[in-house]
Amino acid sequence: MGKEKKAKNIFSIVGKIFIVLFLIVEIYPVFWILMSSLKPTQEFNLTPSYALPVKPYFQNYAKAWIQGKMNIYFGNSAIVTIVSLFFIVLLGTTSAFALTKMRWNLRDKVMKIFLSGIMIPTAVVLIPLYSMYHGLGLLNTRLSLILTYIAFGLPLTIFLLRGYLVSLPDDMIEAAVIDGASIYQIFTRIMFPLMKTGIVTVGVIQFYFRWNDLIFSMTFISDTKMKTVQTGLLYFSDMYGNRDWGAIFACIAISVLPTLIIYIFMNKMVIEGMTSGAIKG
Repeated sequence: MGKEKKAKNIFSIVGKIFIVLFLIVEIYPVFWILMSSLKPTQEFNLTPSYALPVKPYFQNYAKAWIQGKMNIYFGNSAIVTIVSLFFIVLLGTTSAFALTKMRWNLRDKVMKIFLSGIMIPTAVVLIPLYSMYHGLGLLNTRLSLILTYIAFGLPLTIFLLRGYLVSLPDDMIEAAVIDGASIYQIFTRIMFPLMKTGIVTVGVIQFYFRWNDLIFSMTFISDTKMKTVQTGLLYFSDMYGNRDWGAIFACIAISVLPTLIIYIFMNKMVIEGMTSGAIKG
């Protein structure tokens, strides 16, 4: 028994060491970005990259917001992400409900068509989408990104919500039908509230994907006024083409801020959604 207890203690210590190392690997890059965003340009040349700022230089954030045009890029990202999320959640919840709880012809085939969208590589559709948007005059518009985000967000959303809906019993729907409720009342008053945790889960996941998108925004947007945060970061420089690293790291910190806020406030609900059926299928 003594040897078994000793072995368990060793495994426990080793496990804790790995957890600490994992946390360091995860947290240190964010900490390094925040500290670098508070350094003036000359400190990057005079001190090691891992050194803390001698004195916080908050002017970097003013440069990032105005000179780096983060006010424009941040606004564009916020608009396309929020609008896309609204339609992804609206269409995803209604489609998942129809494909899971309603009985109609071709339901399984339609479901397979939606799910096949998960397997389509992004690179395959870039040229066809670019040609289509060019013909429709949608290049350099937010609509091109919104439509693309909705199309690529729906398959995964439907898949996750369908797995969540499967775990909900049909008895409630049958009882509501007997009481005379319409299909719209069943969805809005019964199923939608019960799907709240699953909706938050897919909403957070889709937010991360859409906010951090680079490939679509680089392909469809070339106008500076329409660029999103991720593409704007690639071209940040002063009027002489020099790199102001402090301001660049401030831009990165600003771009990461929404995801950190959402993670902090939505973390418990996302974990609850995942453990209660949101990713079962």
